[in-house]
Amino acid sequence: WYSVRHMELLSVGINCALGAVEMRPFLADLSAVADVPISVHPNAGLPNELGEYDQSPEFMADIIGEFASSGLVNIVGGCCGTTPEHIKAIFQKVQSIPPRTIPKIPECTKLSGLEPLNIDKNSLFVNIGERTNVSGSKKFASLIREEKYEDALSVAIQQVDGGAQMIDVNMDEGLLDSEACMEIFLRMIASDPAISRVPIVIDSSRWEVIETGLKNIQGKGVVNSISLKDGEEAFLEKAGKIQKYGAAVIIMSFDEKGQADTYDRKIEICCRSYNLLTIQAGFSPEDIIFDPNIFAVATGLEEHNEYAHAYIRACIKLKELYPLSLISGGVSNLSFSFRGNNAIREAMHTVFLYHAIQSGMTMGIVNPGQISIYDDLTPKLRDVIEDVLYNRSPEAGEKLLEAAQGIQQKQAVKKEDSAWRKLPIGERLTYSLVDGITSHIEEDTEEARKELEDPVKVIEGPLMDGMNRVGDLFGSGKMFLPQVVKSARVMKKAVTYLTPFLEKAKKSTSKNGKILLATVKGDVHDIGKNIVGVVLGCNNYDIIDLGVMVPVQEILKTAKEEEVDIIGLSGLITPSLDEMVNVASEMERTGVKLPLLIGGATTSKVHTAIKIEPAYSHGTIYVTDASKSVDVVRKLLSKNRMEFQNEVSEEYAQIRLKRRDGQRVKYLTISESRTKKYQINWDNYFPPEPVTKNAIILNNYPLEELVPYIDWTPFFTTWELRGKYPSILEDDKYGNEATKLFKDAKQLLNEIVKNKLLNANAVVHIFPASSVGDDVEIYDLNEDAIAQVHCLRQQIKKADYQFCLSDFIAPKDSGKQDWLGAFAVTTGIGLNKIVEEFEANDDDYNAIMAKALADRLAEAFAEKLHELTRKQYWGYATEENLSLENVLKEKYYGIRPAPGYPACPDHSEKEILFKLLNAEVNTGIQLTSNFAMDPPASVCGWYFSHPESKYFSIGKISDDQLKDYCQRKQVDLEDMKRFISPFLKENIQSETQLA
Repeated sequence: WYSVRHMELLSVGINCALGAVEMRPFLADLSAVADVPISVHPNAGLPNELGEYDQSPEFMADIIGEFASSGLVNIVGGCCGTTPEHIKAIFQKVQSIPPRTIPKIPECTKLSGLEPLNIDKNSLFVNIGERTNVSGSKKFASLIREEKYEDALSVAIQQVDGGAQMIDVNMDEGLLDSEACMEIFLRMIASDPAISRVPIVIDSSRWEVIETGLKNIQGKGVVNSISLKDGEEAFLEKAGKIQKYGAAVIIMSFDEKGQADTYDRKIEICCRSYNLLTIQAGFSPEDIIFDPNIFAVATGLEEHNEYAHAYIRACIKLKELYPLSLISGGVSNLSFSFRGNNAIREAMHTVFLYHAIQSGMTMGIVNPGQISIYDDLTPKLRDVIEDVLYNRSPEAGEKLLEAAQGIQQKQAVKKEDSAWRKLPIGERLTYSLVDGITSHIEEDTEEARKELEDPVKVIEGPLMDGMNRVGDLFGSGKMFLPQVVKSARVMKKAVTYLTPFLEKAKKSTSKNGKILLATVKGDVHDIGKNIVGVVLGCNNYDIIDLGVMVPVQEILKTAKEEEVDIIGLSGLITPSLDEMVNVASEMERTGVKLPLLIGGATTSKVHTAIKIEPAYSHGTIYVTDASKSVDVVRKLLSKNRMEFQNEVSEEYAQIRLKRRDGQRVKYLTISESRTKKYQINWDNYFPPEPVTKNAIILNNYPLEELVPYIDWTPFFTTWELRGKYPSILEDDKYGNEATKLFKDAKQLLNEIVKNKLLNANAVVHIFPASSVGDDVEIYDLNEDAIAQVHCLRQQIKKADYQFCLSDFIAPKDSGKQDWLGAFAVTTGIGLNKIVEEFEANDDDYNAIMAKALADRLAEAFAEKLHELTRKQYWGYATEENLSLENVLKEKYYGIRPAPGYPACPDHSEKEILFKLLNAEVNTGIQLTSNFAMDPPASVCGWYFSHPESKYFSIGKISDDQLKDYCQRKQVDLEDMKRFISPFLKENIQSETQLA
């Protein structure tokens, strides 16, 4: 809000991306600070497992009605998934409720980086860090000249860590391209939340550099500075642009006659500037910051003796005249004549600020590390400095010089780079854990062991203190998943170091509880489960990870033998959902009474509520991601666990009730759906014949050719960093950690590619094909039928067509020879060795990273292979000339649907595909009993070439199609229900309207 409040807005609001429930906390915050009408246009809930919105009009209207009755909104509506019925229901709910009253917001200066900074009469002094200034820091200037921007960021971080609430950035140096340097550095700051959480002060004497800065900061910053030096016209022109960009402005006491060096001149220029800004430029008083000029004192020149006193007097007068405006100054100028004597400079700054702040100075450009405590200075030194500041005698400067020469030079400023190394041992361990630093962990752990004389006390004391801090930061959203995994790596190294001492003393540490995790039988995907294990381990839970493809008997047997407190199940493919129901049923049957956690990409709260929870009576809880797992586990193991379990059970009962009472979906019979199949004019279409009609086998395909085809967005999602690449690297919330994660990923990826640590294998074959009803017949080159690909058709009533993949293949009776491609790729061979090596070194972070990169490479290989097929192997798009960006956006002709995904949800069809391709021999990929691919970093699917072919979701299907499908496939009805359970109408008896 602070970033846009300078504009004349009719309203401000939130729309899309979230459902109404998820929007509420953000809406409440916005409503509290915005002095304009508030609008809200939520989606009809969040997309379900099919990517559709199924929140009923009545349910959504109830939520928005609560917004209105709570006085949060003025304008309401709907976004994705809403229908005229939704809007009607919302209207009926809110029509009698008065709109939100626009609040009276207290007047004060409102600035922001990623976090707001409100400065009012009760605020403490605001430190503006000065070291990111090429004129004020030799180190920073050197780094910028050498284009070592990453290292230059550390200077800014040190300033923030040292207490700076704002950062002053200045690139004015003769040999620098100041505009380019300003742009690069500000954009890098934006990617680091540790820095960008504070407002930025753009500091330059050149207007073009200031404007470049304004274009490259987020939030609401400050311009330092403009003045009347070039007259009123230029002053107002710049002020207008600053207001357009929404920044506050520092006014330098400088006019056509020169800088203000006396009290009268300071007041004259500041008053004139204020009147121009407020009357002609339309500035708010709280966006004006005066700089009455701080000049050097004790220089030996008599005319300089009054400089500090004039500034302090000016502060008193300006605060009296303009109480809503702020007063600033560059404090280091004061002691310029004592350069090299840091001790005396620090003392001068400290005494000056003590008096200036009392006189009305609200902020200053200072090095927070060069300010000491006023009372810590000797009274004699304080008196000498105050005599200089208040110009009490002509000899004051000489006395200060004598005092400076008499002070033994000491290191007044800490060595900031290693300051934390001087902390007490417990604090050092916490610092290492929070920042993920492994370089000193063993020596610090040993020091703590000697100091505490017990390895258990080290773990349960400083190490757990550090991990509790990590947990608190993660839980409050101030730390992100990659950082937590790095913290876990530090913790593991510390515990590994202590293990021999624990064994020698035959001691063990206490844990918060024991949790069993497993990927269910038939599923090999475990990245999410591993992440949850790491996060829970960080919070002092004992994790028993049974791995992947774990049968129910092993889960129950281990749970009993290990006396675990909670069982957690994970799965990615659709058949895993039914296996989770099976585990829950077996837990009920065998009398297990442990809470059951459900998670994984294919799971959902709805499925858990409808299918799993009713099968088990001792607590079943769906956990969305790792960040939620800690709180859920804590509640399940607390003394109030039954109260929590009952709340969840009641919530799930309400979900089932709403599903039953919701608006019913209109289904067509399968016969009716087939009459509305998608129509293609086959008479005028001539299916392209492939260039290569035999199987194409690619083994050890160059990994470096796949890297450009990586879609990085899902990679960040794996780490629970939500956003699209590359914009996530500059995201207000996730940007800093996403950038660090991306850097680590690229480093490991380069190592994998350079050393050929993974094998990329693929096979593709394009077969003669014809559609026969809802199926596709596959032939060999002799035109003999060799396979039947079975497809499903949409049955939820649509306005136009009821799609089926077979619609895109020429019918057998059309007289046209069509073709269907099949492919399988993997980049997972060799992955186990990489992961095992990382895990042997207690490096979960890189173990998870390797799996995530292998998955990305597999998807990249699928994309690359599809391109090769279109342009070479099949050759129907030889003239295709798309950028990589448009390739990844699928701006090409043709589709490559994969079995198990919405257009063809039956995973068992992979069995047909694998036989056609002899995929196990040609690629090394194997199918599990539930048709998951092993290695998990594998992709398979079909190629359709028709230009009208498109992706779609089958949605739910009725019993009549299910029976018809089983007859065509000649498979058992119950088995098929297990494979496509989420897509069955009977799975949810009364489905709400899908928008």
